[in-house]
Amino acid sequence: MARLEAIFVAPDKGAPMEARDEVDAIAGTGLSGDRYAEGTGTFSKPSPDRHVTLIEVEALEAVERDYGIAIPPEGTRRNLLTRGVYLNHLVDRIFHVGQVRLRGVEFCEPCDVLEKGLGKPGARGALLHRGGLRAEILEGGTLRIGDELRAP
Repeated sequence: MARLEAIFVAPDKGAPMEARDEVDAIAGTGLSGDRYAEGTGTFSKPSPDRHVTLIEVEALEAVERDYGIAIPPEGTRRNLLTRGVYLNHLVDRIFHVGQVRLRGVEFCEPCDVLEKGLGKPGARGALLHRGGLRAEILEGGTLRIGDELRAP
């Protein structure tokens, strides 16, 4: 079963990611308490590709196995950590995490800012094409660790 493993938000750009057991997903906006929902993110602008970001546990495990680079989930600056689903397959598809309905918008490729923030040379290249997914929140609700991720 594909599921939600962890939830992270950051109240302001550059602020450390804070782990949550649950968070409200607000349709058309983002995650309650997160920098992009509040309009204080580095790339804040009204855009569906900034509502929520996801990354796979398996991608982080592969980076450590293949490149010897250990990246903590919060270090990716992604909001949702998933297990058991290949996120790249969800671009342009509607899916659910618990009661929340999302649409995959585009790949969330790593950038130089991510590598610099991690302080781990090679992290950007190691995460290339497995840096996660940007998604739009179509129908909101509460996201909780352990929620099932369902894709048609």
